[in-house]
Amino acid sequence: MTPIPKAKGGGMSAAELELVHGTEMDRIEQWRHEELERAGYDPESALVLAASHDVDLHAAVGLLNRGCTVDLALQILL
Repeated sequence: MTPIPKAKGGGMSAAELELVHGTEMDRIEQWRHEELERAGYDPESALVLAASHDVDLHAAVGLLNRGCTVDLALQILL
């Protein structure tokens, strides 16, 4: 991983901070997407849920584990 250069004064500039934040959010959404697919959501539904930060991952997985269909789980969660 390439180190991010420091702004004058040793801190990060707003643009650098946004880049780091965006990259971290991308990794979190990718991880959520993989977990949702592993639980049984189709790729498109998993993508929508992964990007919905107000949707609790454990609740989404739990609904399928308790027998909900993907369609019903999406209706409940979204």
